[in-house]
Amino acid sequence: MPREHRAAKSIRVLLAEDQGMMRGALALLLGLEEDIEVVAQVGTGDAIVGAALESRPDVALLDIELPGISGLDAAALLRKETPDCRVLILTTFGRPGYLRRAMEAGAAGFLVKDGPVEELARAIRQVLTGETVIDPALAAAALSAGPNPLTARECDVLKASADGATVSDIASKLHLSESTVRNYLSSAIGKTSTRNRMEAMREARQQGWL
Repeated sequence: MPREHRAAKSIRVLLAEDQGMMRGALALLLGLEEDIEVVAQVGTGDAIVGAALESRPDVALLDIELPGISGLDAAALLRKETPDCRVLILTTFGRPGYLRRAMEAGAAGFLVKDGPVEELARAIRQVLTGETVIDPALAAAALSAGPNPLTARECDVLKASADGATVSDIASKLHLSESTVRNYLSSAIGKTSTRNRMEAMREARQQGWL
């Protein structure tokens, strides 16, 4: 919408989405709202903080799974670098673990992408006033799922085991002994009730713990 037709004080929004078509569509739809202006668009997690420092948005609308750092990691960085910017997570994956991690990272809201744009615009306005906005179904699922049983080191080892990495590879990458890596993997497999590390990694990702 042309600036002269906007509200005197538009809500400045940064949009982080790796799919170009989705990013463009969201920017276009949000731009039709009289009081919302998309001031920055990025396609990678690594570009979020720099774009926020340059454009100074009121609200950062972040996808989770982005090239580079994740939207959750970026949310934590934004809390330090631009504390006045409210973060709203918008994702395809409504996983309970993601919600818990988003709240721990300082996000003010968490919505899944299948909702109408009017709901998203309303959520942007709500988080700007200090409210917390969470998809109701996801909130219920998070409560029933319980906390992440994996320690930070167990999560690190599972992440490092992707793409067929050997125990030796993981140990070298994380600066751990091979026996320590095996212990962490064994513990993670037990906590996820799976049969091997690949199944454990898939289960942890499905729950949103990684």
